[in-house]
Amino acid sequence: QVQLVESGGGLVQAGGFLRLSCAASGRISSIDSMGWYRQAPGKERELVAIDTNGIPNYADSVKGRFTISRDNTKNTVYLQMSSLKPDDTAVYYCYAEVRWVINVEGATSNRNYWGEGTLVTVSS
Repeated sequence: QVQLVESGGGLVQAGGFLRLSCAASGRISSIDSMGWYRQAPGKERELVAIDTNGIPNYADSVKGRFTISRDNTKNTVYLQMSSLKPDDTAVYYCYAEVRWVINVEGATSNRNYWGEGTLVTVSS
């Protein structure tokens, strides 16, 4: 099994910044994709930013304000958020597509995992 543990959420004023962290642990050979989704009250969960094998992808709403980075030696992903807006208020969920070796021939399997979420509240 794999666990994703998020940290860094909290209350911040509009225009401020926060940094989220998510560390993966457990049975991991590699992580193909690692990133962040968010869900605001009454809305569906949406992609914020994701890093797939070193290639970042951002939602249009956060481009230029948020930066995703990964430390593969620690199986950790970060989300640096700046110029925060009240519309960024949401529960932020860490996501990871984890791969592991399943036999001596080196065949692999993969599965998606989610963290429990961390609340980010941006006040106006």
